[in-house]
Amino acid sequence: MSTPSDPLVSTAWLAQHLDAPDVRVVDASWHMPAAQRDPHQEFLTAHIPGAVFFDIDEIADETSDLPHMIPTPTKFASRVRKLGLGDGSRIVVYDSAGILPAARVWWHFRAMGHEDVVVLDGGLPKWIAEGRPIEDGPAMPQERHFTPRYQADVYRSLEQMRDIVATGREQIIDARAAGRFEGVDPEPRAGLRGGHMPGARNIPLSALIAPDGTMLSAEKLKPVFEAAGVDVAA
Repeated sequence: MSTPSDPLVSTAWLAQHLDAPDVRVVDASWHMPAAQRDPHQEFLTAHIPGAVFFDIDEIADETSDLPHMIPTPTKFASRVRKLGLGDGSRIVVYDSAGILPAARVWWHFRAMGHEDVVVLDGGLPKWIAEGRPIEDGPAMPQERHFTPRYQADVYRSLEQMRDIVATGREQIIDARAAGRFEGVDPEPRAGLRGGHMPGARNIPLSALIAPDGTMLSAEKLKPVFEAAGVDVAA
């Protein structure tokens, strides 16, 4: 069984490989506080068979006053090994919204050096819409060893971003809705200023998603980025 090189896998692919011994499915669902929804309780009610719940709020840097900052490699390894996610695991991440929280957890694993990780295209909504199996109740994973190999080059620090803003040496893309980018709509978190980083290009996530909740094809994505002024050849 081969893992696709694309960072996304289809629901059909996962259904075909769901029982493979090295495949691990991760529910990364998360909601804004104002939604007053409990993603873990929703996981207990319905999730893809064999999935474990990745708590984005808890698996984070507890020393930061900002939410969801990447944890230390030691903490990350400690948490994911208890979820049965270890070396050699082929990890498929999904969420109940479609793609956004799952993409963040995908990035977490890549930052920790685990390359065999993909996002379920269309997430739980597409899986359920297709009538595929779900189960309820808590996960009961067997602990596995996870070796973190921290890759600092997959993100940019605050100081690096300040330099990028000043020099323009890298392109900045802001994936928030246009109203938040322009500073005319309020931020969902209290106390945050509106607007955007100088020089940033706005490509709202919604512009990248097809009507069925899946990511647009590469052919359709390219003109979206080009229309926003992004040099896709850079």
